[in-house]
Amino acid sequence: MSSYSDPNRFSERVAVYIDGSNLYHSLQSFHQRTNLDYGRFASKLSEGRRLIRTYHYGAQLDQSKQPEEYRRQQTFLYNLQRIPRFELRLGRLVYPPAYPNAPTYEKGVDVKLATDMLLHASRENYDVAILVSGDTDFVDVVQGVKDLGKNVEIALFDPRGSRELRSVADDVIEITSTYLADCWLQ
Repeated sequence: MSSYSDPNRFSERVAVYIDGSNLYHSLQSFHQRTNLDYGRFASKLSEGRRLIRTYHYGAQLDQSKQPEEYRRQQTFLYNLQRIPRFELRLGRLVYPPAYPNAPTYEKGVDVKLATDMLLHASRENYDVAILVSGDTDFVDVVQGVKDLGKNVEIALFDPRGSRELRSVADDVIEITSTYLADCWLQ
């Protein structure tokens, strides 16, 4: 749980930035489930502060290459779009020539997230950014947002990982089983 103790905390405007692939794999790895209620999760992350908007970053599957997974993803994305103040930001998924014997990878997703965090900070759209990711590629953007005078909190699953993100963040939110207890869909 966050330990930030500013008395003006509850008047702060919060924007949540979710690295979708990182969150999905962390949920699978640490909790063996992925049926998260993203609306409740974002509200919990903001801890009673004014949640301005939640941004979810990912890549869309190719229907011709993964028809069943594509159908499930479309349902998931549709449900996310129904959450108030929730935005989807999609990059693209690259299928290498050796697919399915070689893994797919996302293109443009991390750049979209980093660009949005910096752009929204420079436009004074929020006071606090909460980044849900353990990806150390975001260390420089976290520092850049802080250099613009904003606070950045990092929401992490692994209590041992992401030392670089932990050291640059203003605060760290540990996402434990207890933390997520009331954030699951039935």
